[in-house]
Amino acid sequence: MRTLFALVLAGVWPAAWAQTPAINPMPDGSRDMYVGLGAVSAPRYQGAAERRVTALPLLQVEWSNGVFISGMSAGMHLSANPVLEYGPLIALQPRRSQSGSDSEWVGSPMAGFVGESVPPLSTTDPKTGPIRPSAVPSPEPSAHKRGANRLSGTDAIGARLQGGAFFHYYLTPSLRITNNLLAGSGRDRHGATWTVGMQHVARAISPHHSVSLSADLTLVNGSYNRSYFGVTEAESLRSGNDAYAPGGGLKDVAVAARWNWALSPSWMLGSAVRAARLQGDARRSPLVERPTNFTVSTGLAYRF
Repeated sequence: MRTLFALVLAGVWPAAWAQTPAINPMPDGSRDMYVGLGAVSAPRYQGAAERRVTALPLLQVEWSNGVFISGMSAGMHLSANPVLEYGPLIALQPRRSQSGSDSEWVGSPMAGFVGESVPPLSTTDPKTGPIRPSAVPSPEPSAHKRGANRLSGTDAIGARLQGGAFFHYYLTPSLRITNNLLAGSGRDRHGATWTVGMQHVARAISPHHSVSLSADLTLVNGSYNRSYFGVTEAESLRSGNDAYAPGGGLKDVAVAARWNWALSPSWMLGSAVRAARLQGDARRSPLVERPTNFTVSTGLAYRF
């Protein structure tokens, strides 16, 4: 039986990162299900320097008719060919708000001055007399304070249900090319992503341990990049970020490794690490604090 346990922690990893489970031949009317709890350490948002550790549920279910649920994505295997896997795919893109770690940063370059009496700058120097207007020091431009929350003053992006398809091709029984295409994300719901990867599916390294490796790149359209990496004129006035309207193209490249430990026939401990580096217009966004991000997760699951 060829099966892939995909450790996908709901609410943290973008849907495009989810690994579509390999088709799992089983008797009609049966199912294969993992339920558990995991912890993930991930950037606060794509390109953030700050990290968060969160405990979240873990779920993967496959039915004999080809339908599957894997974390925040679901789909259906339509192919009967063991070399090809394809079918429809839906996924939930989590909401992104402007919550940040620096509670003192309000997001506006004028914060702290509204409603407060501020003495005017002196136009006379006690030693040299009147100061020419050009010599009067001006306030610092709307550059961010060090450690500021760059999402402060930006509009929240609601959770989005995306639709699309997956297509995987096996070069060998353990090596497959993966393609996940999703549309419907972003502020205007016109954002689209295409993730292409190479995956070495779970390989046993000992009787109870298996490892899988993968590498992928994600292409996005302009609507996606403008939503998650762009800054509108209105947001620029509120946040202090420079206005930025990125186009589409390559968003990031990533590598990942997963380790599964079968503690018993019913219990499994899964751990994963993923490193991704932003590229192109996404990398140049004023919202990006750190272009290379790492996500580390672990979870304990029970197989029904």
